[in-house]
Amino acid sequence: MASSPPSYYTLLQVPQSASPQELRQAFRGLSKRYHPDTTVLPAGEAALAFQQLQQAYGVLSDPASRQRYDDQLRPASVPSSPVAPPPTIISRPASVRRDLSGGEWLALLLLGFALVLSLVLGVGVAWMRGAQLVQWPSWWPEGAPTNVTGLAS
Repeated sequence: MASSPPSYYTLLQVPQSASPQELRQAFRGLSKRYHPDTTVLPAGEAALAFQQLQQAYGVLSDPASRQRYDDQLRPASVPSSPVAPPPTIISRPASVRRDLSGGEWLALLLLGFALVLSLVLGVGVAWMRGAQLVQWPSWWPEGAPTNVTGLAS
């Protein structure tokens, strides 16, 4: 006996009463997880999972399509017993933190190098022009040292 495919709500890991914002948030999180460019899954499996996520979000994000889909999910005959099914608890996977890639490390290294170089260059140019690098504030008491080399004149 062939098993039925999971519902779109199950694919997106949201309850059937999820708001459009919850749907979008679930889709964004799962698409980062299953996108073929960002996952560790095999390419074929990742592409299939990502395609299913896109299809599920495409149907559920449109109110008219979502209504038609919800109507298909409801059984043809409504059970006569007033007992409600137990609530299902949907657990979301914890976010996965990843290590920085080589390119990201290189970018951070270049930014740090550029910062240090600009500071050294700025101080060096000011020193070459003979600018006073440290100046006592105007509110400093009269007894401030004035004969310290390179400070105040």
